Amino acid sequence: MEGMMQAIIRTAFPPALPIRGARPFPWPWRDRAGRFSPLRAAVLALLLAPAAWLLAVTLTEGLGPEPAKAALREIGLWTIRLLLVTLAVTPLGRILASPRLLSLRRMLGLATLAYALLHLVLYAAYQDFMLPRIASEIALRFYLTIGFVALLGLVALGWTSTDGWMRQLGQRWKRLHALIFPIAALGVFHFFLQSKSQLWEAVLAAGLLAWLVLWRLLPAGARLHPIALLLLAPATGLAAAGLEYAWYALATNLPADRILAANLDVGFGLRPAVWAAVAAVLPPLLALPLWIRARASRVPAR
Repeated sequence: MEGMMQAIIRTAFPPALPIRGARPFPWPWRDRAGRFSPLRAAVLALLLAPAAWLLAVTLTEGLGPEPAKAALREIGLWTIRLLLVTLAVTPLGRILASPRLLSLRRMLGLATLAYALLHLVLYAAYQDFMLPRIASEIALRFYLTIGFVALLGLVALGWTSTDGWMRQLGQRWKRLHALIFPIAALGVFHFFLQSKSQLWEAVLAAGLLAWLVLWRLLPAGARLHPIALLLLAPATGLAAAGLEYAWYALATNLPADRILAANLDVGFGLRPAVWAAVAAVLPPLLALPLWIRARASRVPAR
């Protein structure tokens, strides 16, 4: 059965070009040695869960009077969430010194691409699959253009994510896949444009993306140091608050100054910028025990 499934997938999705030394089709629940991996199987199940839940709710007519629009929004939200999770794998894998966690990057990246493509399909369904209208809307509506450009970028990165393409492109592969950050920025911008004045999760996503960029801007020797990581927490909160202020000041008629001041007032609950700073405290907490253990191992015995 597995051999038949491999043949069907290879027939339906042939490689872009014949790459010498390409490995057999890698099933997502197996590790690079071909063994069943409980970790990868569990992650795959979690990745499929949002789509499965949405399908179940759709079949039970639980998405309200406009199910296509509601499904479109939900899948868009999960696309942004998975994109941020994918980008977080590298820093968390380095901090935890976990090669098994780092090995999940490709699976998570391809899952993000799958959700982004499903987002496009649901948009087409919302437009009754009228291709001329869809093309016109994408070309004329700025927020759709931004989202479509981000999708094309994800397709390019997903297509070239294989071992064969890594060997084929060499050092150019890293430069190409560094485009994931401007692509993520476009995705978050699309999220802002879609959210309009309901920006809670969009601001949180912007703050988390800011942390992911700031971590990579740290000197290599500081990326695992708890103090350096802890200093990123207020920087993350300020970045999220600044982006929220800029949005309200430039794109709406709402009082941006009062909204910025509300980030410091916890009387009405924590604002998304504060939650972004709180989330940024987790990495130094994870790094601290490993840093202490590494320092202890370097102390000579008396």
